[in-house]
Amino acid sequence: MTDRDPVEQHIERWLPVVPDLDPDVEGAVIRMLLLSRHLREVKDRALAELDLQEKEYGTLHALAGRGGRAAPSEIAGDLRMAPASITARVDALVRRGFVRRIPSEVDRRRIDVELTDAGRAAWRRAIGVVGDEEIRVFGVLTPDERRTLSGLLRRVTLAAEPPPGRI
Repeated sequence: MTDRDPVEQHIERWLPVVPDLDPDVEGAVIRMLLLSRHLREVKDRALAELDLQEKEYGTLHALAGRGGRAAPSEIAGDLRMAPASITARVDALVRRGFVRRIPSEVDRRRIDVELTDAGRAAWRRAIGVVGDEEIRVFGVLTPDERRTLSGLLRRVTLAAEPPPGRI
C-alpha cells in the first residue's frame, strides 16, 4: 500500500509516546471512527436537505424494516426505546402525513402504525443518498474484500457487544 492517510501520521506521532501501542489496532479504530463520522455527516446533510429529523428518519426506517406496518411497541423495540416514547414521534409523523394509525389486524384493541406513500418516499430518498455513499466508499474494495471485511467486523462487534443472553 503506497497511499498514506492521516491515520499513519497519527500513529507515528503516538508510538514514541505510547511504545506499546499496537499500530494495527489503533489504525483500525481510528479509521472506523473516521468512516463512521463521514457516513454520519452524509446522512445528516441528506436529512437536512430532505427536511427530516433524525428521529423521524429512524422511526420511518424501523417501520420500513417491518414491511411498512408495526405496533408502536415493535417500533420501540427496534429503536431500543421505551414504548411510551414512541407516541410523540408517531404524532409528529402523522401530522406530516408520513404515517397513519390503523386498527391492528391481529388484535382489535391495538392500533398499528403504517407508512403512507409520502412517508415511504421520504424514507427512500434519505436511504438512497446514504446507500449511494456507502456503495461509493466501499466500491474501492472487491466483492471478496467487502465480504472479508464484513466478516472481520462481525467478529470484532460480537467481542464488543455479545448477543443478548451470552454475557
